[in-house]
Amino acid sequence: MYETTFLRYVRLGGRCVSAHIQRRNLSGADAINALRPFYFAVHPDFFGQHPREREVNENSLKRLNGYLENLQKPGVRSPKPANLTFFVRDTKEKANSNGSLLASGFRSVTFTLQSKDVLSTVLDVLRSCSLSVEHMQDVLKTETGKSSTQQPATAFYRPIKWDKTYYTFTGFRDPEQELEQARRVEPTLSLWLRNNEPEATKKQNASLPRREELKRLKRELIQKLGLLDIRWQRKWGVSHKCCQLQSLGRLSTQSPEALHILKGHIIVFTDQSGMNASGHVMLGTMDVHHQWTKLFERLPSYRSLFQHSDWLKERISHLLGGIQVIHIERMGPVLPLEEHYSTLNTFHKRLLPQRLSLHPRSMQGLTMTLENDRSTPCLHEMGHFIIPTMCDTLQLQNFLQSQAQEARRRMQRKDKLEAEEEDVVSSCLQDLSLRSLSKEPSVSSNQMIPCCMRLMEERSPHMQGLHLYISHFYSVMQDGDLCIPWDWKG
Repeated sequence: MYETTFLRYVRLGGRCVSAHIQRRNLSGADAINALRPFYFAVHPDFFGQHPREREVNENSLKRLNGYLENLQKPGVRSPKPANLTFFVRDTKEKANSNGSLLASGFRSVTFTLQSKDVLSTVLDVLRSCSLSVEHMQDVLKTETGKSSTQQPATAFYRPIKWDKTYYTFTGFRDPEQELEQARRVEPTLSLWLRNNEPEATKKQNASLPRREELKRLKRELIQKLGLLDIRWQRKWGVSHKCCQLQSLGRLSTQSPEALHILKGHIIVFTDQSGMNASGHVMLGTMDVHHQWTKLFERLPSYRSLFQHSDWLKERISHLLGGIQVIHIERMGPVLPLEEHYSTLNTFHKRLLPQRLSLHPRSMQGLTMTLENDRSTPCLHEMGHFIIPTMCDTLQLQNFLQSQAQEARRRMQRKDKLEAEEEDVVSSCLQDLSLRSLSKEPSVSSNQMIPCCMRLMEERSPHMQGLHLYISHFYSVMQDGDLCIPWDWKG
C-alpha cells in the first residue's frame, strides 16, 4: 500500500530508472538517494509492533511521494503546502537528535512542506527529522556554482551505494541488512500463539468493561444526535475511543444547539476536523471543543461543496460514457472534501474542451478513481480504473475503450472473491470459536481467503474466545486483540 516508486527504488538499492526532475537540477534518482537515510528511519516495516505509528508513516510517505512527483511535472503549479507527521527511528548507535526519543526507540516529528523545488524539499525533510545532509554537499556546491555563473544546467547524478565495509569501520547500522533481518525474524504461528495467548487473554479480560462502555456510549450518542453511525479512521484502543465519545457527549450536553446540525450524518474520528470525500463529518482527535463547534457552524458550506462534488461526478460520468467516479477511503489516508472537489474540478475542466467519441453508455457499470500523483492511467486488479487528474484525454479514451472488457471481468471476479471471503470468514469465526475476526484494509480478499482456510486447518486452541485481526505482522494489541500476518508460517 505504501510502497511507492521512491521506496521500491530504495529497496532495490538504486536499480531502477527515474525521470529527471528539472527544477533546481535534481534528478529523481538523486532525490531518492539523498533521502535514503530518511526512508530507512521511517520505513513502516520497522514498526510492526506499533500499528498506529506504522499507519501514520505509511500515509505520510504517500503524501510526501505525491508532493515530490508533483514537483517533477512540467507546467504544473507548485503543490499546496503539506503537513506531515513521521515517527523516526534512531538508526545510529549513538543518536544525536534534537527530538526526544520515546521509550519504544523512536520520536515523533511534524513539519510542513512548502518548498517550490525538489532540492529544497529534500533538504527540508532531512533537516526536519534531524538527519545529516553531509552526503548532499556535492549537490549543494554544484547548485551554488551554477547560480553564480548562470551557466546552463546539467543533470547531477551520483548514486549513493555504500559498500558493506563502510558500516564495519564506522559502526553505523547497515539499513538494508536491518530491513532484511526484520523480515526474516518471524516465528511460526503455533509458537507465537503459545507464547502470547496468556497475555492476550489477560488484556482482553481487563478490557471487557471498557468494551461494554464503548458500545453503550456509541449507541446513546447515535440515538441522541440522530447520527447514522460513528466510526474511527484507525484501530485505536478501546479506552481511546471511549474518551473520544465522552468528549463528544460532554459537548452535546454543554451546547446541544450546536450539535443539532449533525442529524443524519456519519461521524468519523480522525486526525483532522472537516468533511471527507464521502461526506462524513471528521472530528480531529487532537482538536478541542471550540474547534469542533467551529466545524459544525461550517457544515452548511460543506454540504453545498459536497453537492457540487456530486454534480461534477455526474458531468464527468456523462463525458466518459457513463463510468462512475468513486473514492475508496480504505485504500489510503483520509481525503478532505476540499481536496477531492479541487481534483474533480480540475479533471472536469480538462475534459470539457475535448470531444471524446465514447458512446454514452459504453462505460456504464464501470468505476474510476482520480489521483493527482500519477502520470499514466492503469486498471486496478479489483476492476476500477485509476486515472491521473492531468491525463492526456486522447490517451484516456483509448485506454478506457481497450480495457473496458477486462475491467468488467475483474469486477465480476472481485464480487465473487468478496462473497467467498464473507463465507470463509463466517466459517472461520464459528469453527475457531473466535469473538471477532477482522482484517487490515490493505489485506486483500486473495490474501484473506487462504489465510482463513489455513487457520481452520491449523485449528489452534490458543485462539478460542479471542479477537483476531489479520494484518502484516504479529502483535498483541493493548486490548488483547491478536494481530497476525495473513501469510503466517505454520
